[in-house]
Amino acid sequence: FTIAMTIPIALLMGVYLRTVRPGKVLETSISGFALVLLAIWGGQWVSQNPEAAKWFTFSAPALAVLIIIYGFAASALPVWLLLAPRDYLSTFVKLGTIALLAIGIVGLRPTLHMPSLTRFIDGSGPVFAGNVIPFAFITIACGAVSGFHSLIASGTTPKLIRRESETRMVGYGAMMAESMVAIMAMIAACVLQPGIYFAINSPVALIGKVPEAATATITGWGFPVTAADMHQLAQWVGEQNLFSRTGGAPAFAVGMAHIFATSLGGQAVMAIWYHFAIMFEALFILTVLDAGTRVGRFMLQDALGHVWKPLGRISWYPSILATSGLIVAMWGFFLWQGVKDPQGGINTLWPLFGIANQLLAIVALCVATTIVIKMQKARYMFVPLLPLAVLGSVTYAASWHKIFDPNPRIGFLAHARLLTNTAGANPRFILYDRIDAVVTGILITMVSIIIIESVMEWARVLAGRQQAVVKESPFVMTRLTAEEQA
Repeated sequence: FTIAMTIPIALLMGVYLRTVRPGKVLETSISGFALVLLAIWGGQWVSQNPEAAKWFTFSAPALAVLIIIYGFAASALPVWLLLAPRDYLSTFVKLGTIALLAIGIVGLRPTLHMPSLTRFIDGSGPVFAGNVIPFAFITIACGAVSGFHSLIASGTTPKLIRRESETRMVGYGAMMAESMVAIMAMIAACVLQPGIYFAINSPVALIGKVPEAATATITGWGFPVTAADMHQLAQWVGEQNLFSRTGGAPAFAVGMAHIFATSLGGQAVMAIWYHFAIMFEALFILTVLDAGTRVGRFMLQDALGHVWKPLGRISWYPSILATSGLIVAMWGFFLWQGVKDPQGGINTLWPLFGIANQLLAIVALCVATTIVIKMQKARYMFVPLLPLAVLGSVTYAASWHKIFDPNPRIGFLAHARLLTNTAGANPRFILYDRIDAVVTGILITMVSIIIIESVMEWARVLAGRQQAVVKESPFVMTRLTAEEQA
């Protein structure tokens, strides 16, 4: 309910700021934040009333369709109407929650129950398959290196700085904050007992649907847990069942709820904190989704504009609707595939996301290296070049394994062969595996071309065969720079 209500609240803010009270940002912000707090309170009321709750309870496929519809709307509608006010509104909740979580962790200093190393370091674990190296780099896909962040920041960072010296605080500081959130997420997961963590994150295909059988399997791995433990935890957080809630979000929410409840309110309010954490995560995800879809639409329009100029016009609505639909269909396919996957989707969706994200980071580092060389500062080229070499090595290795590894839990093609030889296997999942392999191969091929072109460019400039020309956008006087010069 609360997540759904952020959309009409955002629309109201957009219209209010655009037509009713133009320029009244503070007034609109306070009103919007008050409405969000009201929506949070309303969400609690809805969850406690079965008749109201059923209107906001959906199956995984239905949620996937709703998310696809939202992604299309966020991309096609004017940015001032939905995307900007909703993301702006979400920022208050996200920053406040992150600050509360940091205070809670520092004040509580919770015990981490997850051992530093487990038997699954060999890559046989139920959550993710594959060795720590190289798969850690495509699993923890944000934080220190994130291609998606570099893509989005290339448009937003210039709008946040007045002079070049501020770039470090905005760019590097943002990634440090992202890394801090990643560390807190790991802490929140590790405060859970390992048996509970694996019960939440192991897919049904591995542990089964019967609670007693599932807990027996996990206990056999060396992480004791009982069906009664899981039933009690589900009651505390207000859920019917917490088994096989793969994807990471439920485990993170349970960990956050434990930290918040221990610090503020105790076990009696754990359900409130759990659902608040779920809302917080959903706001994060939707922000990434709508921004990514819109950027993808811009890039697709830019490419199609070379084929037919009207398609490149970002103000021409036929092009906006067509390209928005194409972008949404692309990621919507993988989302739908994930919700239908008997393995929980995480083993397919997350590696694909991680590979794509790190390949984008490789492109960003190629661009950074090229700029450093063309600025006549080749002595500093090792700064982006060394991370590029390391990131390229591990991402290419992980991509190779995801395509060709003979282990069906790792390799897409191996899993497709296993399903082909399994009686009664759904042909749709065989097709999905092959599509995943082809998509990964296409991504690797495109980035390889960019790397080769970059290396050739570096060689020509360093050898003096090509003049080093750095192209920058013309200076635009903004309100920030005008105020500074005044």
